[in-house]
Amino acid sequence: MATAGKVIKCKAAVAWEPNKPLVLEEIEVAPPQDNEVRIKIVATSVCHSDLYHLLESMHKDGFPTVLGHEAAGIVESVGPGVTEFQPGDKVIPLFLSQCRECQLCKNPKTNQCAIGWTRIRQEIMAAVESRFTCKGKRVLQFMGTSTFSEYTVIHQTAVAKIDPDAPLDKVGLLGCGICTGYGAAVNTAKVQPDSTCAVFGLGAVGLAAVMGCKSAGAKRIIGVDINPEKAEKAKVFGATDFVNPKDHNKPINEVLFEMTNGGVDYSLECVGKVDIMCSALKSSAPGWGVSVIVGWTDMYDIAVRPVELISGRTWKGSLFGGFKSKDGVPEMVKAYMDKKVQLDEFITHNMTLDQVNDAIELMKHGKW
Repeated sequence: MATAGKVIKCKAAVAWEPNKPLVLEEIEVAPPQDNEVRIKIVATSVCHSDLYHLLESMHKDGFPTVLGHEAAGIVESVGPGVTEFQPGDKVIPLFLSQCRECQLCKNPKTNQCAIGWTRIRQEIMAAVESRFTCKGKRVLQFMGTSTFSEYTVIHQTAVAKIDPDAPLDKVGLLGCGICTGYGAAVNTAKVQPDSTCAVFGLGAVGLAAVMGCKSAGAKRIIGVDINPEKAEKAKVFGATDFVNPKDHNKPINEVLFEMTNGGVDYSLECVGKVDIMCSALKSSAPGWGVSVIVGWTDMYDIAVRPVELISGRTWKGSLFGGFKSKDGVPEMVKAYMDKKVQLDEFITHNMTLDQVNDAIELMKHGKW
C-alpha cells in the first residue's frame, strides 16, 4: 500500500487522564518494526475492561493511552520478519498473545504466553513499546492493541488471521468478551449436558457464558443481574430463568440454593466484583459444584471461609475463556460463519469513533 513504511496520521480517541472523557485527536502511527503488523481498524467495540482502566483502577502511569482491545481490521503493512500476514488480510487483534514457542504456549493446560507478557506492563495495562505519538507526546497502547484508533500497530503474536469472508463489524466481538464468556463455560467450567448453571452479570461476557452453557447442553441456566432489562436478552441466548437480587431480602446465593434444591452445578461470575465472586461460589453445590471467576479486577482481595471449599467445591479462574488466542479466535469465527454461535444479537448500537464517550456512558448505565 502507498502508506507502507510511512508515518500515518489518523484519528484516535485519547484518554489523557483517568476518569475524564476521551478526546478525539490526530495521532501519528509509526510504521511497524520487527515482527509487527500495522492494521486499519474497521470496527471496534467497548469492553468493560476499557472502563475498568479509565474509571476504576486509574493507575497514574497508565495515561495518556488509547483504549480499545475488541476489534477487527485489515492489515495495511507488515514489518521485517513477518511472514504470517500480508497487506489485505482480515485480522482480529488479541490482548492475549500466542507465540506458539514458549513453554506455556506448548502446554495444553493453559492459554498463557510467557513471551507475550514480557511485552505488557500488567499494572498499567499497556504495552512496553508504543508506536503512537500525539502533540509530541508518547501515547501508550492499551493492552498492546489500542483499537480506538483508525490505525494501530501490534506484535504478530497478538494478531489472528481470519476468514476473508467474515463480516468485520460482527466478528470483532470475538477479540475479547464473547470468547471470554463462552469459553469460560465450555473450556474452563466444562459444563456438562443436563446440568444446572447460574451466570452472574448479564453484560456481553455473561450473555456469552449463557450461550456457552446452552451449547454445552445445560438443562437449566439461571441469569442473575440487578438490571431487569437483561431478563429478555438473556433468554435470547438460552437462559431459562432470571433472578434480580434486588427482588429478594436474602443473599442471592441462598435464593439460588433454594431454587435448585441444593445449589447449581456450575456458577460463573462475569462482573468483576469480589463480593459477587464469593456469592457465586456459595451458590454452587457443596460436594461437586464448580464456580468460575471470569470478571476482571486487580483491586481487592477475596475472603471466604475454608469450609466453602473443603466441602468439595472447585473454584477456578478463566482468562479469555481458556482459548489459546491465535488458534481459538479463527475457530470461533468459523463457528459464527457456520451459525453455531450468535454474534449479531450482542450488538445494541452502531456508532462512530467520535461518539465513543456516548458509547462509554451507555455501558456505564447498562444500556450496552
